[in-house]
This record gives sequence, structure tokens and C-alpha cells, in this order.
Amino acid sequence: MPHSYTDYVALMQKLADLSNAIAVMSWDNEVYLPEDSGPLRARQIATLATMTHELFTAKSTGSLLTSHKEKPPLKNKNITLTLKDYQRDKKFSPQFVMQKSMVISQAYHAWAEAKKKNDFAVFAPKLDQLLDLVREETQILGYEDHPYDALLDQYEPGIKVKKLDALFSDVTQQLVPFVRKLDPRWKEKAGFLKLKYNKDCQWQFGIEVLKGMGYDFKRGRQDLSSHPFTIGFGAEDVRITTRIDERDFCNMTWSCIHEGGHALYEQGLDPREYGLPSGTAASLGIHESQSRLWENNLGRSKAFWQFFFPILKKYFPQHLRGVSLDQYYLGINRVTKNLIRTESDELHYHLHVAIRYELEKEIFSSGIKAKDLRQLWNEKYKEYMGVTVKNDAEGILQDVHWSHGSFGYFPTYSLGSFYAAQFHQTMLSQHPTLEKEVAKGDFTFVHQWLKSNIYRHGKTYNAEELCKKATGQNLNFSHFMHYVMAKYQ
Repeated sequence: MPHSYTDYVALMQKLADLSNAIAVMSWDNEVYLPEDSGPLRARQIATLATMTHELFTAKSTGSLLTSHKEKPPLKNKNITLTLKDYQRDKKFSPQFVMQKSMVISQAYHAWAEAKKKNDFAVFAPKLDQLLDLVREETQILGYEDHPYDALLDQYEPGIKVKKLDALFSDVTQQLVPFVRKLDPRWKEKAGFLKLKYNKDCQWQFGIEVLKGMGYDFKRGRQDLSSHPFTIGFGAEDVRITTRIDERDFCNMTWSCIHEGGHALYEQGLDPREYGLPSGTAASLGIHESQSRLWENNLGRSKAFWQFFFPILKKYFPQHLRGVSLDQYYLGINRVTKNLIRTESDELHYHLHVAIRYELEKEIFSSGIKAKDLRQLWNEKYKEYMGVTVKNDAEGILQDVHWSHGSFGYFPTYSLGSFYAAQFHQTMLSQHPTLEKEVAKGDFTFVHQWLKSNIYRHGKTYNAEELCKKATGQNLNFSHFMHYVMAKYQ
């Protein structure tokens, strides 16, 4: 018996409700969960994850997706994309889903404890359990050339090691030599950014910046967490977190701007398409393009701070007395080697990503154990960045991603920056007055362009298709190099 599109929408929204219930619990897990409540929360999340998986992979779902024939292109596209996810998820047993969910929850708490104690050994046993499961996952999913391809496809559909190798080769061959020849002024220390900036004043300024960007606090909120993140439960409820270091003003500010970019994407999705591919972000690379566009192309531009710098001075008049806009601009764009990815300048940032990419490739092409990863991590930082890792908290424990089982995620950070540069270049060519408007705090064109070219399409185009539709060409690393050369030369 044929099923109606209404039946399909009802099922997808029911699944979205379950997934978002898990997401709310995961958000609480990292923001407000009591210290000893981790094991119970792990069980609760695992139970809901298994129920969601069983409902999605049921025979009735397969029947609905394969027997339904729709003529409208958007409806056909939604069903086609859902069928692809169904065929992938059908490969996993409920037992595997339950086990992986449990281990991820336990691994997160082990990571948090390890980071607090500055001791990777606390996390390593749970990481090994997780690695074994993810290796099994690559075999279940299947791949042609490299096991890492199976993981990459879950975050950036269609991307493969072969293409990423070429992209990161461009980074080492073009970006690295450029950084080495930078004008010394971009490397000067900006001591005024390392003064003690009151936590509460930083928080209030961050809220002002988010509001200025267009983040809707009636459909979202900001909290504190050890690692900043964005999580959406639908376009009407998108939440972000930040972290504050009173001795590093930049930490909080660019966490807010970065996560604000993610949140604007989620709030910009069509709420009428809730639960459907057409109401879902295109890919992690495109999602990251939104955060990096706001964080770097806009948020580190002089135009952006022509508007926000006077506001910042009202919050910190003593700290910034005698500091000009030009001095501040040079300070926030200082280019220097740094151990922490999230605090890195926008140029060295891609070496941080390259290190993680190389490590993850090695993890899944060999039987490497967690206990050996710390040494490999430290060696690669010496080789790629010329810096010595001082401790685990600033080294292998700095990112939360592995504790979430998010292997294959890191490359999307660089992909996002490269997409962002191409989108920004297109905006400038289409709207030459953009920088003048940004200098007045007017982001009207930015919002219109993103809504028209990115938000409204949801997942109905993959990242490459979306990029070509928005800019007229496939992803091209030369746009990123044009951006950094125009800025830093």
C-alpha cells in the first residue's frame, strides 16, 4: 500500500523529537549535570539512542521510503536522502548502537576527569574501548580505499582521504611559506589583551556582540562549558556555550562569535521543514563555514571592530586607554605559534587541523593503541609547529571530539574556513559596500545572502553542489589564499 508524504513527515518529525530529547540531555551533560550523575545519564541517553535507531531502521520505515513515489523535486529529494541514511543505519544492530552510546557517555566523563587532572592515562582506557568500536564501525559501513573514508562521509558526504590529502598539501605548500614571510608587525605581542578582564563584563560584552550579529535570544541562550559548542533542537531552540579566561580576553570573544555563526545557521533553517533533510544543515564543512565566516572573515576584520571597539571600550576603559583601533586590530590578528587549536590564529589553525587529520588517518590504518597517541601527538606538534607540548591538558586532551566518538570531524574545520573565504569573496564581489555597512554594525546583506544561498536549501544540496550554486565554482583553495594575502600583506 502506497504511503503519503504526510506519513513520511510524521515519522521524520517523531524521530527528530527523540533525537532532540537526546540532544537536550547531552547539552545538560556538558553544562549542568551533577558530578556523580554521569553513569545514569549514560544509560538514559543509550536507551533513547537505541529506541531511535530501532524506530528508524524498522521494516515499516523501509517500506514507507521505498513504496512512496512523489513527483515534486523537494519531496523526492527528502525521501532519497532519508533512504540513504536508512540504508546506512540499517547496517548497525541495536546492540551496537546501545554499546557505542554507553561508551561515548562514559568516555566523555573520563575525558573531563583526565583534563581536570591533566593526565591522559585517565582517559586512555575508555578511548581504547571507543576506538575498537569505531574501527568496527568502519568495517560495518564499508569503504573502497581507506577506512577513514567511511567516517569522513558521515560528516562531509562524498569527501575522501584522496581529496583531503591534496587540500592539506596546498596548506603546507602555500600557506606555510606565506606565514614564515609575514611582516613582523603581525607577530608583535599585544599585552593589553592579556590584562585581567573581569569575567562578568566579558560575559555582558559577549552577549552584546551576539545580539549585534543577529542571534535571537528568544530562541536560544548562552551558557558556560569547558569546551564551547552549539547545539540545536530545531530552529526555535538553538543554544551555545562559551568559556571565559580573565587573563585572555580573546578566548571568550571569539568563542561567542564562532558559536554565534553556527547558531545563526541553525536558527536560519526553515522551521516548516523540521526533521527533514530540507530543514537540516548541509554538512559539517558547510556548518563550519558559517562559524568561520563570522569568526574570521567578519569578526577579525577592521570593519567589524569599527563598530564594536567603541562598545568594548565602554566595558574596559582602563584596559584599552590609549589603544587605537589599528593597535587592537593588529593585536587580535597576531600570528604566532600556539599549542591550543581553539585559541590559534586563523593561519596556524590549519596546521592544528592537519595534525589531527594525520593522527586520525593513522589510527584507522593501523592498530595503534591509545597509550601511544600522546607521544605521536607531541611529536607531530614538534614537527609541524616547532613547539613543545608542556602537558596533556594543553596537548592531547585539549579537544572534546574524541570522547564523543567524532572521528572524521576535524577536517571539516579547515574545509569550513576555505568555504567561508569563497563565500565572503562572492559577497564582496556582489555587494561592494559590504565593509562600509559592517563598519556601522549593519549585517543585513550578510543575513540576506546566507539565507538565500545557504540556509534555505538545508541538505538538499551537498557541500560541493551548494558551494558551486552559491559562488559559481567548486571549492577552490586559492580563494582562501587570496583572502589571507589581501589581509596580511
